[in-house]
Amino acid sequence: MQKHYLSNNDSLLKKASYLRIIAKDLADVMKAGNFSSLYKGQGVEFAGVRDYIRGDDVRNIDWNVTARMGHPYIKIFDEERELQIFIIVDSSASMQQENSNEKNKYSVAAEAAALITMAAEINACPIGAVFFDGEIQFSCKPQSDKENTMKILNHLDKLPEVQNNGSALGSAINGAGKLLKTRSLVFILSDFRTSDWEKPLISLAHKNNVIALRLQDSYQEELPEIGTVVFEDIESNLKMELPTSSEQFKKAWKNYNTQHKERWEDFCIKHGILPVVMETKNEPLQVLNAALGKRMR
Repeated sequence: MQKHYLSNNDSLLKKASYLRIIAKDLADVMKAGNFSSLYKGQGVEFAGVRDYIRGDDVRNIDWNVTARMGHPYIKIFDEERELQIFIIVDSSASMQQENSNEKNKYSVAAEAAALITMAAEINACPIGAVFFDGEIQFSCKPQSDKENTMKILNHLDKLPEVQNNGSALGSAINGAGKLLKTRSLVFILSDFRTSDWEKPLISLAHKNNVIALRLQDSYQEELPEIGTVVFEDIESNLKMELPTSSEQFKKAWKNYNTQHKERWEDFCIKHGILPVVMETKNEPLQVLNAALGKRMR
């Protein structure tokens, strides 16, 4: 299957037409999904009539049917369905760390966020966002129009230009909770390499359906054998020498990352959040379609 990756230097705004085409698949999955608990009803589409029951609003009596049948009938309506979507995107230093063999985690997250935004526009769904690194860089309430889509894509493009140390994941999740007034489908795109996000995430998941997408690159699975190398944690600036050619160390590295991921997955499942691992070598569209398929089931 052909990959749809954009390069690290591609502008999402320039690729908007292309992204809209491939986002059609995602839009169809969203539209077909059983998100009944997330919809807000408008109550305007006529569905039929039923017998009048004492206490019904007399303004809804269908007088034509009532006259024809000889006793009162009430008009009934189906709710128009509108799915509200929200994205939380991490652009912290660990997300932008370069990997010579793959795209960095932020580039993949930004493409996934762009596809979600385009799919929302195609389905006329309001979409809002919070983007952050060490600070909140951008936020907007859910809206449904092309101008909002372009605004979100523009900020996704600009995020790598600003770099604040640390990660404001917890604050971003809290901010999303304050912006959302109705139950929404929330996508969180982050590597979760920080602390103090658990309580805000539990609170957000109580009122919304949350899909947590954990960005991960190949280095978290297996280190390349390049001898003893000085590694620097770009979030904390901590440096240490690591023996990448040592089988014992490589095994410990892999076990640590595996256990960390499993604890994160267990936490999400316990609190009704769908955990999805999005590797930088994966195609974002496939991962998103699969995630929504799981949520539907």
